[in-house]
This record gives sequence, structure tokens and C-alpha cells, in this order.
Amino acid sequence: MALKVEAQAFVEKYKLKKEKLSSFTLFVSEEIRLIISGIGVQNAREATQTLVNNYDITDEDIYLNAGICGANKEYEIGTLIEIGSLVFEGMTYTLDSKNAELNCVNAAISTDTLKIVDMESYGFYDAVIHNPAIKHFHILKVVSDHFEPQKVQKDATKALLFKRLSAINEILFTKE
Repeated sequence: MALKVEAQAFVEKYKLKKEKLSSFTLFVSEEIRLIISGIGVQNAREATQTLVNNYDITDEDIYLNAGICGANKEYEIGTLIEIGSLVFEGMTYTLDSKNAELNCVNAAISTDTLKIVDMESYGFYDAVIHNPAIKHFHILKVVSDHFEPQKVQKDATKALLFKRLSAINEILFTKE
């Protein structure tokens, strides 16, 4: 996850303990490792790669990039979106063809020119796709705003993700 505020719902629900891993903050339990990357593609790539490099990968592991996104008004605030493809710097990367397309951008967008945007998903994707041992990964986003990033607030972000934890678990554990 990019920001600690995005992670708070998971930290509280699963009683994760704070640790450090390299230069990143990590929250852990026996079954979960949640890393805070910071904003941006490069940060997400480095954080994900740090997890990959420091822990053995099993066939049961599920890598997840979850967090908030901006979206057009077709999506209500709080909608959970399962990402099926990414667009980054003019290239499209398909995860599966039946889910939504997400544009990963390098700066916050304040105009309604794209359907769904975030700033980290491609970095996560780039790190996991290059490791053949990773068999299961997902990108799940919760709509936080309609291209009004200045209106996104910490408490609202945590609440949006907390409300979607059951649906996230359903996606992760019924499709594998």
C-alpha cells in the first residue's frame, strides 16, 4: 500500500505489528506482510521487490496491491474495483480481460479525462510479473474521489477501505 492511512484498516482488523524492512515500514502477523511504499511507481516497485527479495515465496502466497484511486462519476465513492488491465506510459498490460482498466499516472489528476487512476499499480505489477514464483496477485482499488484529490481525507480513506475488507477477502480467497 502506498500510505499508512490506506493500511490502517488492515492493521487494525488483523492486529498487525509494526516492523522495519530495509527503508520501508512493514506491518506483519503470522500470515500477512503489509509494506508501505510511499507514493509513486518507483516506490511501489522498490517496496514490492523488497518483499520478494526478503521472504520465501510459496504457491499459496497472494500478492495484493490495494488502496484508493480516483475515478469518474460512473463509479460511486467507496466502490471496490478489481483491476483487469493497467495502462502506464502508453502501454497496456493485461491481468485478465474481464475486469476494469486502471491508468497508472505519475501525478495526481484533477480532470475527468480517464476512467480510473492511481499512482502505484504499475510499480507493483512490474515487480511481481517478473518473478515466476509468484502465482497469485491482484490489484484492488477503492474509489476515494472523482478527480478531486485535494478532497481525500485520512479518516475517510481508512473508513472506505475498512468497509471493503470483507469484499477484498472474498475476491482473494474464492478465486484462487
